[in-house]
Amino acid sequence: MNILIALIPAIGWGIQPLILKKIGGRPTNEILGTGIGTLIVGLFVYFFFSDQSLSISTFLIALMSGAFWVIGQTGQYTAFNLLGVSRTMPISTGLQLIGTSLIGVFLFGEWPGTTARIIGFVAIGILIVGAALTAVTDGPDQGNGKTKGLLILVATSVGYWVYSALPNLVDASGEAIFFPQMLGVFLAATVYVILKQPKAFGNDKSWKAIIVGVIFSISAFAYIFSAKGNGVATAYVITQLNVVISTLGGMYILKEKKSPKETRYTLIGLTLIVIGSIITTFL
Repeated sequence: MNILIALIPAIGWGIQPLILKKIGGRPTNEILGTGIGTLIVGLFVYFFFSDQSLSISTFLIALMSGAFWVIGQTGQYTAFNLLGVSRTMPISTGLQLIGTSLIGVFLFGEWPGTTARIIGFVAIGILIVGAALTAVTDGPDQGNGKTKGLLILVATSVGYWVYSALPNLVDASGEAIFFPQMLGVFLAATVYVILKQPKAFGNDKSWKAIIVGVIFSISAFAYIFSAKGNGVATAYVITQLNVVISTLGGMYILKEKKSPKETRYTLIGLTLIVIGSIITTFL
């Protein structure tokens, strides 16, 4: 049963970008729908699962965590249009793993001991090589789309890093901070859309994208229970299947074109990213 629960975030986060691109729309439509969907699930969890009261400071830190996630997710959604899902997902995943690992080491004292740090930095090197391989293309960068997409991913991945790091500052369970995190996602997404493209509120694609937010948040909630039942290391390793699903789905379901060389490099890079993430998990 615990393994089945672990597969929920792996599959959910893997199919999330595929469903999003099938729905279509601009990043504003996508992030608005995602925000509304997360709020719906967050409220459900608050009323039926959460039995722990939070201090104002803990609530606000969790709220900020969700808001920063929107920065990373908006960058990822924008990169989908510039790079495609099959190229964006492994690069984005690699950047997230690199950033969160380094924050864990230098701010929270993870990977204690020289041996652990040496192995950890080797793993980060593997992640960097893997992400670089998935970015390899045969032809020139038409209209600087590739360069722009990569720069956006690098800049906005900071949002993911802060999203992952802030919960370490509070003494509360994942269930307890789940609602304020999802509320933070909704509020930040709403503010972004108001500033960027208010017309997105009246676009049907925004409302269709709610399903993506529901899938994301259910997967995030399932991960909390997976970590409890399987242990953090096992739960996290199984979750990494999501990047495999989304990358291969982009190539074979969304029919994103890649030359034989690009396909080969993407598969090799994807394998290295999964290996690197597994290594960091067991340190």
